[in-house]
Amino acid sequence: MRRLRRLTASAAILALTAAGAALAGGSATAAPTAARSGAATAAAPDISLADVKAHLTEFQRIADANGGSRAHGEPGFRASLDYIQGELDAVGFQTRVQSFTYFGETGYNLIADWPGGDPDQVLMAGAHLDSVGSGPGINDNASGSAGILEVALEVARTGHQPDKHLRFAWWGAEELGLVGSEYYVDSLSSTERSRIDGYYNFDMIGSPNAGYFVYDGDDSDGTGSGPGPAGSAHLEQVLEDYFASIGVPTRGTDFNGRSDYGPFIRVGIAAGGTFTGAEGRKTQAEADMWGGTAGRAYDPCYHSSCDTTSNIDDDALNRNADAIAHAMWTVGGSQAANDFSVAVSPDSGSVDAGAGVQTTVQTQTTRGSAQAVALSAEGLPNGVTASFSPSTVTSGDAATLTLNAAAGAPSGTYDITVTGTGTETTGTATYRLTVHGTSACGGLQNSRTGTLSSGGAEIQPDGSYYHSGTSGTHQACLDAPDGTDFDLYLQKWNGWSWSEVDSSTSAGPDEEISYQGSSGYYRYRVHAYSGSGSYTLGYSTP
Repeated sequence: MRRLRRLTASAAILALTAAGAALAGGSATAAPTAARSGAATAAAPDISLADVKAHLTEFQRIADANGGSRAHGEPGFRASLDYIQGELDAVGFQTRVQSFTYFGETGYNLIADWPGGDPDQVLMAGAHLDSVGSGPGINDNASGSAGILEVALEVARTGHQPDKHLRFAWWGAEELGLVGSEYYVDSLSSTERSRIDGYYNFDMIGSPNAGYFVYDGDDSDGTGSGPGPAGSAHLEQVLEDYFASIGVPTRGTDFNGRSDYGPFIRVGIAAGGTFTGAEGRKTQAEADMWGGTAGRAYDPCYHSSCDTTSNIDDDALNRNADAIAHAMWTVGGSQAANDFSVAVSPDSGSVDAGAGVQTTVQTQTTRGSAQAVALSAEGLPNGVTASFSPSTVTSGDAATLTLNAAAGAPSGTYDITVTGTGTETTGTATYRLTVHGTSACGGLQNSRTGTLSSGGAEIQPDGSYYHSGTSGTHQACLDAPDGTDFDLYLQKWNGWSWSEVDSSTSAGPDEEISYQGSSGYYRYRVHAYSGSGSYTLGYSTP
């Protein structure tokens, strides 16, 4: 964890609520994007404390062999990264090393992706891997690095198939100012950033005399630091729920920019995470809340040579490792064992009013065993009905979708959603239907025609106006070409200019106006919002 400044004893305990490593988030009032329909949440595994500590032992060995530290620019850091990459490559992760330069030294980030999951919903867990130059950095932050490493390995061991795409990251040069994580976030395109649904950060998760701090995504602790980006509150709640389930009280800690969540929240990515304490001393009330001894330092070896494997609270390390797994399994979701897809062929068509059109709905089992799938259609326009034959299929089979347009169906183009609801999951496909409706402009007193190009407009009747000598109803109907968006406006002369008194501006080609007006001079304005072609205007006057 990066040191902001040396704290006085009286200020230190206040800073602890704002210290640590957290995540960055997506939405402020809503949870990160929900897993797709049909996804379940599998129970998270129990993470082996012995396996996490084995990683710490290896990081200690690496530091001992490389001058006593694993700092940026030192061989101990690259050896630590190589160790993690080797572990992940062996179990099927897709890893890449990202290099950067700082203070004339080459630094590295390690990014590891678990194949599968929705690439547009990426859930990340990260921890900084570097130590300070004065020690091996086992609690700060081999503990967080080992915790997310063991969770990643458990993902592979269990063959976990989350609904979201899981990505793990180990950052370089955090102790020098979040350099590695800043480099990673700044290297992402706006599209790549938008795909990150949430980021969990774990920094110092095994502090002696530990407190259990969870990053305060909604600023519910009332310190006034402000909430994290949208979605952060949800990431926080998932962790708090876990600690509550094992009877461990937690306390919120602010997003104060002290760890690698900082670059993520800066660009609006939802964040969360845990932290067990660095500088500061416990009051008796805090000792009663979290355990341990009042007055003892949270981590007496913070940024010191004694931050070795002896500087770890096993209970804190074990609980936090399990919390990481709980968060990744819960927020990431879990794909059902059996799944299917839905497609329509052809995926578009047209129909005349009073007729019908058909398309084939094909289902396909994409994972596991076949399941019963009930078919339905949504987004049907007025005057159009849908029927399936058969209405229920077994995934792998097909059905015929028939769309019938009534004689009075309006013209327009519509996206119809075809949904297959299975016993375990749901799939959808889109069919684009164009309806060639009949003109509704017959039976009116007057008729005018014209031709417009997109963006153009004409005044009717005949570029002029008509006079109504009495009050009553002005009625008009515009019939424009299918697939266009024409709009209709009724204007009245107010003595010095034409003012708009009524309009019809739907997204389709056809418009209708019925206006109760007093005597005076009137005219219609026809505007081609999009599309081109000939139109018919029918209108009646009082």
